Amino acid sequence: HQKHFYSHLSFGLCKARSEPEEEEMEQSKGKGSSKMDLTFVKDRNTLWEEIKKRQEIENKIQEHGIKVTLPDGKQMDATGFKDTPLSVAGKISKSLAKKIVGAKVNDQMWDVWRPLEEDCTLVLFDADSPEGKKIFHHSSAHILGQALEQKYAVKLCTGPPLEGQINHFFYEARMLDPAQSISENDLGDIRKIATDIIKQKQKFERLYVTKDEAIELMKYNPYKLEILKSKVPEGGRCSLYRNGNLIDPCKGPHLPDTSYVTAFDVTLVSSSYWKGDAANDALQRVYGVSFTSEKDLKKHQALVALAEQRDHRKIGTAQELFFFHPLSPGSAFLLPHGTRIFNKLQSFIRNEYKNRGFTEVQSPNMFNSELWKTSGHWEHYKDDMFCFEVDKSQFALKPMNCPGHCLMFQHRTRSYRELPIRFADFGVLHRNEAHGALTGLTRVRRFQQDDAHIFCTPEQIKGEMRNALGFLNDVYGLFGFEFFLALSTRPTNFMGKPEQWDDAEKQLRECLDEFGHKWELNPGDGAFYGPKIDIRLKDALGRMHQCATIQLDFQLPQNFKLSYQTEDGTLQTPVIVHRAVLGSLERMMAVLIEHTGGKWPFWLNPRQVLIVPVDPKHFSYAETVRKTVHEAGYFVEVDSSDKLLTKKIAVGQSTGWGCIVVVGEKEEKLSGVNVRGKTGNKEMGMEEFLKWLEAQEKDKKFDAGGIGEVGEEGEEVAKKYENKKGNEKREKAAAEQKEKQAQLKAQKAAQAQAMKEKGKQQQQEKQQQRAKEAAAAAAAGTAAGAAAGGAAAGPAASEGAKQETSQEEQPKPQ
Repeated sequence: HQKHFYSHLSFGLCKARSEPEEEEMEQSKGKGSSKMDLTFVKDRNTLWEEIKKRQEIENKIQEHGIKVTLPDGKQMDATGFKDTPLSVAGKISKSLAKKIVGAKVNDQMWDVWRPLEEDCTLVLFDADSPEGKKIFHHSSAHILGQALEQKYAVKLCTGPPLEGQINHFFYEARMLDPAQSISENDLGDIRKIATDIIKQKQKFERLYVTKDEAIELMKYNPYKLEILKSKVPEGGRCSLYRNGNLIDPCKGPHLPDTSYVTAFDVTLVSSSYWKGDAANDALQRVYGVSFTSEKDLKKHQALVALAEQRDHRKIGTAQELFFFHPLSPGSAFLLPHGTRIFNKLQSFIRNEYKNRGFTEVQSPNMFNSELWKTSGHWEHYKDDMFCFEVDKSQFALKPMNCPGHCLMFQHRTRSYRELPIRFADFGVLHRNEAHGALTGLTRVRRFQQDDAHIFCTPEQIKGEMRNALGFLNDVYGLFGFEFFLALSTRPTNFMGKPEQWDDAEKQLRECLDEFGHKWELNPGDGAFYGPKIDIRLKDALGRMHQCATIQLDFQLPQNFKLSYQTEDGTLQTPVIVHRAVLGSLERMMAVLIEHTGGKWPFWLNPRQVLIVPVDPKHFSYAETVRKTVHEAGYFVEVDSSDKLLTKKIAVGQSTGWGCIVVVGEKEEKLSGVNVRGKTGNKEMGMEEFLKWLEAQEKDKKFDAGGIGEVGEEGEEVAKKYENKKGNEKREKAAAEQKEKQAQLKAQKAAQAQAMKEKGKQQQQEKQQQRAKEAAAAAAAGTAAGAAAGGAAAGPAASEGAKQETSQEEQPKPQ
C-alpha cells in the first residue's frame, strides 16, 4: 500500500488523490508506526513547485552568452543559465557525457545538470575519481534517506558520505515512536525500497532558497530546522535538493538521476544520538554502500569479511592487548602485551626525533582556564574539555599541547639563532568526546600523541614543511601506507594579514611541488589561523584514515604575544607549525592492528621469542636460553606446559609469536637452538641466533597484505563471505518456513479446539434442551394425572364424609 501510495506522488508532483487513494494512504500507516503521517510530503512538494516555477522564469530572463574554459585551455561558447556541464561534455564527446557524474566550476563543486551562470573554468569528474565517488555516495545517502522516510515516515537528521570507510554513507533518523527500532531483519525491506527508487530513475533537482523558505519547507522536521537556523545566517540563502518525494537541505552536488547507482546495499543499523550526545534524542543510524557495478559490490563484500576478521577490538581481545571498562569510558586499559606495542611505537618516534632535531619536553596535564581563554580554545572548545574547580578557580585537563608549549617558548627571551625550536611532547591528553561517538581505540577520551610544535621564522616555513613531509614519507613508507596530500588555503573567516597568508601558501605550494608526491588543492578549507596540509593514509584494506597533521599557525603566537629577537635587535613574531606523524598512538595501534591483521613485524611484536623444550628434562636449559635472550632486550617466554611438542608449536604459531625455537638434547649439547620458520627449521648457535634476532629487530618494514595485494586471501575470504551469507539466507528462510509451519499448525490446532469446544457446547445445549423438554413433559403428565384422579375419587369421598358425620352424630356407648 505504501509503495502504491508513493507511486502516485511520482517526482513530487502531488496530484489530487481520489477517495480510494485516501483510504489506501490511511491503510499504509500501519507498518512501521501506528501513527504514520505523510501529509508533510504533499505540503513540501507543493511549496517546492511554487518556488521552482518562479526560479525557472527568473533563469530564463538571465540567459546570455558565456565562455567555458577547459583544463587544456580550450574555450567553448555556451549559454548562461541554460547550458550545463553535461551539455558541454556532450559537445566534446557523447561517451564523456555518459561517464561524468560531477563538475568543478570556477573551483566550486557543481552538479553536472545545473546550468552554468557566467564565464568559467570547467573540470569534469567521473565516478572513479575521488570527487566523483563522493558525489556518488552522497546521492546514494539521499536514496537511503528517501527509503527510510517512505517506510517509517521518520524525521531524517543527517546523511553524509563516508570517505575511505567500509560503509560509504549513512542516514540517521528519529523514529516516530522512540521505543521502536530498526533491526537487521528490516534491512532487506529498506534495500528493496531503495532498489525501486533507483529503478524509477528519479531526477535530482536543486533550488537555491532564502532561509525563511528553507525553514518553511522543513518546518515538519525539528532536526533540519536546528541545522538551518544554526548554519544559515540571517538573510542568507542555502540549497535544497529533491529526488522523488525527498526534499533535503544539502550543499550537493548530486548525480543526474538515481539510476546511476547500479549496485546498492544496506549493510548495518545501529543506535546513535543527535549530534553524538547521549543527552540528546536517540536515533537510528542505517549504513549503506553503492557501486557502479555488481562486480565491485562483490569485491566490497569480500573486503567487509576481511575487515570483520581484522577488527582491532576482536584481535585486541584475542591477543590480550587492551580492554575498556564502564567505570572509565573512552579510556583504554593497555595490558602488558598492548603496552609493549605502545612503548615500541613511542621509542621508534623518539629515535627519529634524535635524528631530526626535536627536543622532547613535558608539560602539565591541567591548566587554569585563563590559558585557554588566551589561546582562544575556551570560546570554541570548552564543551569538549573536562573542566573542574580548583582553589575556587576554573581548571581543565589539556586537550592539546600547543598552549602549554607557547608558555615554554615564552618563559625567557628567545633569539633568532635558536630558531627553529622543535618541542615534542607525548603528554596525556583528554577530550570529552560524546559517549555515542566512542569506538574502540579509534575514538577515545584519553590518549597520547607524537605531538610537536615548531617555532620558526617566516623564512624557515618552507624548510620545516619539507622536513615534516620527509618525516611523514619515511614512516608511512615503512608501515606500508599509501598517503594522499591536499593543500587547504585561506578561508573566508581567516585571521591575520592577507600578505602573510599569500607568502605562506606560496611556500607550501613550492614545498609540495618539490616533494614530488601528487597533491590536490582545497581552496578556502584552511583553518582560520593558517593554511594546512591535509594527510590521509590508506591501509591494506583500502580504507582512509586521518592521523598525521601539518598545520601553520599565525594566530596562536599573536595571542600569547610570542616574540624572538632578530639579527638587528628588533622583536618579531614567530610562526608555529603543528605537526604529528602517527597522531594518537592509541588510534595508530588500532589502524596497525587492522592493517596487519594482528600479524606483527618482529620489532613491534609483543610476543617475540617462544622457547619450546622437547620434554621436562630440558626445562633447565630452556630457562638458560630465556635469560640470555631476555638480557639481549627481547620479550621471551618458555612453554613449560605438559602439551605435546607439536601442540606447543601449533599454539605458539596461532598465538602470533614472532619466533619459535625448540631446544632438546642436541641443542643443549651444542649450546644452540632450533629455529622454526615458514621456510623450514634451522640450527643456530646462541651467538648466531642473537645476531639473527638483531637483524629481525632492525627490519622495520611491515608485511600487511590486503585484499588487493593478496589475491588468494581475497578470493578465499570472498567465498567464505558468500557462503556465510548464503547460509544465513538459507537459515533465515528455514526459520521463516519453520515459523510459518508452526503458525499453521497452531492455527489448525486452534481451529480444531474451537470446533471441539463448539461441538461440546452444542451437545451440552442439546442435553439441556432435552432435559428441559423432559422436565416440562413430566410436569405436564403429573398435572394431568392429578386432575383425573381427583374426578374419580369425588363420589366415594362424599359418601365417606356423610357416614363420618352420621356416626359422629350418634351417641357413644357407655
